[in-house]
Order: sequence, then structure tokens, then C-alpha cells
Amino acid sequence: MKVAFVGKVGSISKRERLALASRGSAGNEEARKAAETIVEEVRLRGDAAVLEYCEKFDGAKMAAEDLLVKEEEFEEALENTPEEIVDALKKSAGNIRKFAELELEKSWFAELEGGRIGERAAKLPRGKGFVGKLVLPLERVGVYAPGGKAAYASSVLMGVVPAKAAGVKEVVVCSPPGKDGKCNSLVLVAAKIAGADKVFKIGGAQAVAALGLGTPSVPRVEKIVGPGNVFVNEAKKIVAAGGTAIDLPAGPSEVLIVADESCKPEWVAADLLAQAEHDENACAVLVATSGKVAEEVGKELEKQLAKLERREIAIKSLEKNGAILVAEDLQEAVGFANDYAP
Repeated sequence: MKVAFVGKVGSISKRERLALASRGSAGNEEARKAAETIVEEVRLRGDAAVLEYCEKFDGAKMAAEDLLVKEEEFEEALENTPEEIVDALKKSAGNIRKFAELELEKSWFAELEGGRIGERAAKLPRGKGFVGKLVLPLERVGVYAPGGKAAYASSVLMGVVPAKAAGVKEVVVCSPPGKDGKCNSLVLVAAKIAGADKVFKIGGAQAVAALGLGTPSVPRVEKIVGPGNVFVNEAKKIVAAGGTAIDLPAGPSEVLIVADESCKPEWVAADLLAQAEHDENACAVLVATSGKVAEEVGKELEKQLAKLERREIAIKSLEKNGAILVAEDLQEAVGFANDYAP
């Protein structure tokens, strides 16, 4: 395994530092045009277009009534999921909910002393002004959850749980089906644990279009959140221009980890690979406070890569954008992280 940048933080040239920090995506013209076509087809033909794209891209031949995941499908998914994974998802959902509840924006109101303007007003008694901010949850939110080449139950939890904590009345999940017309079991179990109200077996730009525009089967949402490939990303930007809010036009996955002697190398390596495996353009960077930490994490990366299903993607990502750097001390490590972050 090769990593794009290996060395000491202090020895990186200005050009290398700029190259390492210049991650992200400016967009893809081909993907944008494809997404425009898909969104327009869904706008004009609704479910018919969605079903055609499900068959074209996912190999799933379905009817409109098959798009909504039925209760028996959730039950089957639960039966196929090991108990320890179900327990882990429940624990994770609980932690996410606690965090989401703590960061909820609060309504506030205040009374201010009123003023008088003009000659006539001067004869009136001074009043008081009532000002404030009322924070209300959205009615319906859509969560996109990848489920094709890589299915991430964590994306479901991180999209659905905060929405429910905020008081959103209806949360709709879309995730691509397999050729058998079924969603990934982990995605369905996570959706159930998180409290999703509906799950649809739709992936890609067509899922974003269905959520953003609405079809006879899929209700229109007010906001769409969740990660996806470049086509999903372009579709989100298109529906956002049409009035449906989105979380953000995300670029490739990234992580920078500052690790000192107290770290567990196997955990650090796992966190780096969790991002590197997403996409060949993902960025995974380690800044260690000693050569020993860097070496131990490097060995763990090799060990875990050997067992990783998406090994080839992770290797290409690390070779293209990865870095293992050693800082003189924690202050230099944090300084580099601050330069890299923006």
C-alpha cells in the first residue's frame, strides 16, 4: 500500500501542502447533464420514469406498488441481521438522539422598550416592542441512504434520528434496491430503529427527483439530506434550485485525525479506512505526534486493508489523497489541522 504523502509536517513544501488541502469536487459536467435528464423525466412522468431508472441502473424490475417497503420486508431484514449488530445500531441511535437534542435550536422571545417617531407620535405614551424567533420543525423530510455498492446504516441513523429529535412529523427514506427488488437489510433495520415513517426502494438521482418533486407513490418533501454519488449530488443541486432545501452539495468523503500516544492504532486505522473506502476521491489524513504512532497505524492499515471488501477503492483513495504525517508536537499537529480544515 502506498500513501500519497508520508513525512514530517515541517518538511512539507508549500506546493505539497496546497495540493494536499485542495480536496473536494468542482462537479462533473457529464453527471450534471444526466441528472438534469433524470429529474426532468421524473417531473414529467412520475412513477413510470422512476421505475424505468430502477430497472436501468439497479436491475430491479418493479411495479409502482413495490416501491414502498412493506412491514414483512422489515421483519425479514431483522431476521437476517445478527443480534449484536442490531444492539449496536440501537446504541448508536440513542447516542445520536442525545447529541441532536442538545444541539436543537431554541425559540426565544424578548420585550424591548418602544420608541416614538414624529410629532404626532410624541404625544403618545411610549410602548414596548415584542421580538423573538420561533423555531418550528419541517413537516416532511427525505433522507437518502446509499445502498448499492456500499450500504451505510450509519447514514440512515444520522439522517433520520436528528429529524425525529427536531420534531419532523414525517421522515421518508429512499435507498436503492438490489436486483431482487429488496433494500439492504442493514438499511431497513437502521430505518426501523431510527423511526423512519416510510422507506422507498429507489436510488440515485431518480430518488432525489422523486423526493424533491413528488410522484403518485412518493410524497414531496421540504428538505433532502444524506450522502450519495456524483449523480445524487448533482440531482440535489437541481431540486434545490427548484425550491426543495438540501443539507449541502457534498464533495468526496474526508477525515483528518490527530493522534497521540494515547490512541488505539486499530481504531485510528478503522476510521481512516471508513472514509477511504467511500470513493477513490476520498481524503484520509493522519497527523501523528510521534513516528511510533504513525508506524503502528500504518501497520494496522495494511492489516485491515487485507480484509476490506472495498479494498481496491480504499487503496486508490490513499494513493491519490491519503497522508500519514508526523508532527513535532501536539501544537504543530493542531496547527496543520487548522490549516487543512477550511
